[in-house]
Amino acid sequence: MNKRLGKRERLFLGFTLFSMFFGAGNLIFPPSVGAQAGNLTWLAMAGMAVSAVGLPVLGVVAVARAGGLTALGERVHPLFARVFTVAAYLAIGPCLAIPRTASTSFEMAVPPFAGADAPLGLLRLGYSLVFFVLALTVALRPEKLTDRLGKIMCPILLLLILVTFVGSLLNPLEGYGAPQSPLYVDGPVVRGFLEGYQTMDTIAALVFGIIITLNIRARGVTAEEDVVGYTVGAGWLAGGLLLVVYAMLAHLGALSGGAFPGADNGAVVLTNLISALFGTPGSLLLAAIFIIACFNVCVGLISSCAEYFSETFPVLSYRAWAVLFAAVSMLIANAGLDRILAFSVPVLNVIYPVAIALIALGLCHRWLEGRSRVYPAAILFTGVASLGFTLRDLELLPEAASALLGAVPLAEQGLGWILPALAGTGLGLLLSLESRRRSET
Repeated sequence: MNKRLGKRERLFLGFTLFSMFFGAGNLIFPPSVGAQAGNLTWLAMAGMAVSAVGLPVLGVVAVARAGGLTALGERVHPLFARVFTVAAYLAIGPCLAIPRTASTSFEMAVPPFAGADAPLGLLRLGYSLVFFVLALTVALRPEKLTDRLGKIMCPILLLLILVTFVGSLLNPLEGYGAPQSPLYVDGPVVRGFLEGYQTMDTIAALVFGIIITLNIRARGVTAEEDVVGYTVGAGWLAGGLLLVVYAMLAHLGALSGGAFPGADNGAVVLTNLISALFGTPGSLLLAAIFIIACFNVCVGLISSCAEYFSETFPVLSYRAWAVLFAAVSMLIANAGLDRILAFSVPVLNVIYPVAIALIALGLCHRWLEGRSRVYPAAILFTGVASLGFTLRDLELLPEAASALLGAVPLAEQGLGWILPALAGTGLGLLLSLESRRRSET
């Protein structure tokens, strides 16, 4: 029989999804935006809210309604569905996001307390080994994540962040300073939107649904419309929590930037502020926040990736894929946070626009039924444009090609893919209409 979930169970589903979203990038980038934007923080956060909150929530909705990321991708082409889905899982999994959880939490939890002569390379190896063994142990029971993440780890994390935020209100520093980057002066909203890419949450939204639906079904829900409804509800609740926490972190970052300008990244921004507010206990508080947040996301990512690959490539079991992803992630994590972040930027600049276009098409699907050319044309134009602009930014294109791309509207703002995406959508509509006209005659 189909079971209906109560409010408490739906609440913990939302907590679980929030815990899976909220990790290294979510802790680093909002305070970094606040520090860099200064008194333009809330304009920048408006842009970040769109890309790091709105799009992930809409991604959960689009994937849930489509019946999974593979089903959504097959509206473009079966080959695209396989290639893009695998690329998304690898990016959000062992190649980028999972290693970043260990690297970021290590940077916040170990070096501040280690001596100047401490062997950080050896300490990083030992830390990552313990971190991934524990995360793997929890991930091996994916149907239990709501009990472990939603009911235990998420409330603890939210409480620790709230304590930090209240401390900044009770003991305010000098206030927001002037913007530290000209990028925020010229276009704070657009810059905040682009920084939201680095949280990886829009891509994560496409892959986390598989674990949320698994937890919903484990509670006796069998009706497909209820599974979709509860998944969407969890997405909206997780988005609301993300928005509130991002606002707190941005405020902390803006205060830190005003008092301690020149910080290299969001981790340093938070360290400077928390140390000023709480002293040595603050460092322990911050370390706990980073460890719990990164651990939650690591567990969710290992579970999601292993679930997908065990279904798609059953040559290995779920348990074997989980062990493999944990082991590979541990090796990459030891390359260090800076190298991982440097590699992630161009990869995300290629994947993110395609993910955004796919979500937008999925949300508009009811109006696109019968217009089969729209999905392929829109995704093709978006993918080619995002790849071209990424190669231009890496200075890998001839000058003539770079100049041509630079003439595209919004190119200098980092949104040059939008016009090609719209052009592809328009072309797809025209081709679909022409195809229908020919079939009728």
